[in-house]
Amino acid sequence: MIALPTRILVATTPVNLHLSFDRLTAIVRNELGADPKANTAVVFHNRRRTHVKVLWHDGRGYCVLYKRLDRGTYRIPEAIPVGAKQVAVRRDELVVLLRGLDQAQIRRARATARAR
Repeated sequence: MIALPTRILVATTPVNLHLSFDRLTAIVRNELGADPKANTAVVFHNRRRTHVKVLWHDGRGYCVLYKRLDRGTYRIPEAIPVGAKQVAVRRDELVVLLRGLDQAQIRRARATARAR
């Protein structure tokens, strides 16, 4: 089992996910104002929200979890303060985020809302 840090940040702006470990750590340091070696995992997403990368330092080196959805999109937190470059989330929110949002679930929810 991979142990993630206790602090989890989600970058609010899309990032080119082809970037290397070094470029991502530079974004964490320079744009998000966080220490990439601190006990923090940072979630990056692409513009279409179909891919995410989670970057963290485990004390010995950097780790990256890279995930692509077959269908649907990742649900990046929506309650973001104006001008915020990152938003903190809880571990359970990260689990929900990494599951993604299935398009069929969206259609069912919309149909249910229209039926009311």
